[in-house]
Parts: sequence; C-alpha cells; structure tokens
Amino acid sequence: MHTFLPKTPPLKKYKTNSKSLRNLENISSLLPKLLLTNKVQSTIKSLDKNSFSVDILLKSKSTKEINLAMAHLSFIAHAYIWGGDKPQKLLPEVISKPWVKLSNFLGRPPILSYASYCLDNWFKINNNQPISLENVALINNFLGGVDEDWFVTIHVCIEDAAGEAIDAAYNLSNLNELNKVNDFSFELRRIIKSLKSVNHIFSKMPEKCDPYVYYHRVRPYIFGTKDNPDLKHGLIYENQFNNKPQFFRGETGAQSSIIPLLDGALGIKHTNDNLRHYLNEMRDYMPPKHRKMIEYVENKSQAKKFIDKSKKLTKEYNGCLEEIRKFRAMHLEYAASYIHKQAQVNNTFGTGGSTIRGTGGTPFMKYLKKHRDETQKQKV
Repeated sequence: MHTFLPKTPPLKKYKTNSKSLRNLENISSLLPKLLLTNKVQSTIKSLDKNSFSVDILLKSKSTKEINLAMAHLSFIAHAYIWGGDKPQKLLPEVISKPWVKLSNFLGRPPILSYASYCLDNWFKINNNQPISLENVALINNFLGGVDEDWFVTIHVCIEDAAGEAIDAAYNLSNLNELNKVNDFSFELRRIIKSLKSVNHIFSKMPEKCDPYVYYHRVRPYIFGTKDNPDLKHGLIYENQFNNKPQFFRGETGAQSSIIPLLDGALGIKHTNDNLRHYLNEMRDYMPPKHRKMIEYVENKSQAKKFIDKSKKLTKEYNGCLEEIRKFRAMHLEYAASYIHKQAQVNNTFGTGGSTIRGTGGTPFMKYLKKHRDETQKQKV
C-alpha cells in the first residue's frame, strides 16, 4: 500500500555502537531540561567539533538510523538557534557539519522539516496495537508536555489514517477511459472513507493542545530562517556553504504530502499567485520519494476528465472534495485560534515568533482561505 508514514515505526535508539551517536541520543533526550535551564548553547559550545559525527551511518547507509540522526540533529539545532534570549545567527560546526552531510544524503535542506518533526518522530507504546492517539508517543521533544506531544501525534495519526486515501489516489491516477465506472467509484469511496477518519482525528486537536501553550511553548522552536524578521540576514552554518548565510523555510504542515497528492489525483487546481510558488517550494522539504510520487500522480491522473464526461461519479467526486474542503476549513479555524488570535494579545511571556506569518514564513490566513474556497468551487 502506498503511504507517506514509514511502514514500520521509526527507530528510537541507534543499533550502531558509536560514541558520537550516543552523544546525539543523550543531548536530544536532555533538550527539555537544557532549554528550561538555558544551557543549550553552553552545552553545545563545550563539545568537540566531531562530537556528533555521522560518518559511520553514511558508510553503512542505514536508512532508519540516518532518519533518527537527522531528527536528533534537527531538534538540537533548532533548540540551539531558538532556545536562548535571542536567535543565534551562527550554528557551530559540531552541528552544522553532520547536519549538512545528512541533508545531502536525504535530499532535503538542513532544517527541521515535517519528515523529522512528525513522520520519523514517533513510536508505538504497545507494539501489538495499531497506531492511534492512545498508542503513539514522540521520540524527540523541545520542552515536552501534553500540548507539544498532542500537536505532533495528531499529525502522525492523520498520516496513518490518510494511508488508504493515498493508496486510492495513486490507483485512481492510473485509471483511464478503458476502466469501468465502478473502478473509479471504488477508489473515490476509499478516499472519502479515509478522509472522514482524518477529519475526525484533526477535530480532536483542541482536546489536549491549548492555543496559548502552542503559541508560546511549541511554535517558537519550529521556525525557519527564510522570511523570518528575527533572522533577516539568515543563518551561518559554520564552515559549511562557504560560511555564507542560508535561508530555509521552517517546519509546517504544508510539507505533508497528503493534500498535494490528493489535489493532483483529483485534478483540483489552484490559481497562480505568490503563494503557489511557496507550495511548490515546500516540496523541496519533502522526502524525494514523496515528491516524485506527487509529480507522478499530477502528470498521470486523468480522473477529472473521466468524471466530467461520465456524469455518474459526481456524488463520489464531490464527496472527496467536501472532505478536503472540511480539512482546509478546520486548518483555517485552528490557524485563527492558535496563531492569529494569540498574536493579538500583548504578553511579555514568550513571542510565538512572527505574528503575521506561519512557521514556514507565509501570510497563512490568506493562503488557507483561498485554498478552502477553491476546493469548494471545483465541485462538479
């Protein structure tokens, strides 16, 4: 079955025995305490520049361990950049060198992205039970706590619940006029069923993730360096990129491959504007296999043409678009309550980062409204 969540849970611990990997594991597990006591920067600066070497993993090409190391380094790096009184403009070589090496291997930038924050950052509490909100926990945290965990595990469970929709969308993109109406109908119904489950999980976000806590305790650590007024001159990765400042987008749900793939399979089009470029840019932060799958489906799918001609699939097609519209509407609602409203409150405690932009660096309210409305308009 085609899915974007790993088919088996990510590794919690390294199998390879190495001092540098133990260092990575130890420091990442201590991040909540180091952030609380303002000791992230001093701890990192006290390390030898090869303390986090990942060469042993790159030689073995152990994918699960490489994904774990990428997550560890991403969390440590973001804690270093955003965990002090003001953002750090230079990332020490002890982090920057292995982080850039891993990012080159994985084919995505050296920044905390959705893949490391969500897709590769969970484990099952009971291995014999399925993935659910009652059975998933996080490997890595910044401050930790119920709200941070719930925010991420909701996304993990959404990715799991969307698995059938992803598989059905992929199958749908391979159908053509030689297939029967029932072949299309079967895959469309699978998408609807799967997305109903996704929306049910998404609706639970407010149960254990409070908007105030999210804005001040979760969000500040996942920002990037591009279009961020707090790091307007970028971030220097010490002794990497010729010491020239780099600009990368922050972690955001727009780096999930679910909605772009469904848009591609179902022929949902979004008009060109300055946000279109941003969404295409988000693909650079996805695992390359996910990116290629989206492109394949976009280029291959003839489903919309067939549905427009047949007139027998209107109900099922509109049902798919309605579930996507509901998802986008809920996302907009959360953006308003978790970010926009929090940004209006004068508070000396914490900043939550930029008040008018999402963690990826966009004017998010405008973009979310537009995509919700465009989904509604394209029902047949």
